[in-house]
Amino acid sequence: MQRREFSIATASVAAAASLGALSTPARAQAPAPRAGTDFLVLDKPAPVEAPTGKVEVVEFFWYSCPHCNSFEPALDEWIKKAPKDVAVRRVPIAFRADFEPQQRLFYVLEAMNKVDELHKKVFYAIHVEKQMLNTPDLIAAWAEKQGLNKAKFLETYNSFSVATKARKATQLQDAYKIDGVPALGIAGRYFTSGSMAQTMARALLVTDYLIAQVRKG
Repeated sequence: MQRREFSIATASVAAAASLGALSTPARAQAPAPRAGTDFLVLDKPAPVEAPTGKVEVVEFFWYSCPHCNSFEPALDEWIKKAPKDVAVRRVPIAFRADFEPQQRLFYVLEAMNKVDELHKKVFYAIHVEKQMLNTPDLIAAWAEKQGLNKAKFLETYNSFSVATKARKATQLQDAYKIDGVPALGIAGRYFTSGSMAQTMARALLVTDYLIAQVRKG
């Protein structure tokens, strides 16, 4: 989804058609990614949360973005195979005020230790079941159906800690100059996306390349 037009057309994932690019021969034959074309180098480093010795990769997403939904399986597989020195975290974006309920939803699930259980179910509810999870009331009602205590969910949703995380997430998206999702930030230094790398499958290859560059110092 592009920030200005709120259209995901120019951020096409095409992950299923491009997964062959993840093979070893493709890695060997492909030209090295180019700054300004396949990825951007940030003018000013963005904050990172990964400890020293770890390379942080940030996935910027929006639950209502169909391309973010399509990207999840490929990202999950990539995370499973990621080296131990790579730390991945998800950051929900908010390009405008009405994105914030879903942004807070992610941080409530995180606070309640329910991301592993319910993160994919949020995507499923929106994109398969066509549920409108775009207001606090609708989100809380959905959470209750998943077995969460509604009062506790709303208390956490409205908490200072969740509000702070949502604010920091928006600050981070601005630091990376995110203009569409899904997108990937690497080590507070680099940014790539499906629109830059042509597909999100190739964006993961670009991310691998950039991780290697970070390791070289």
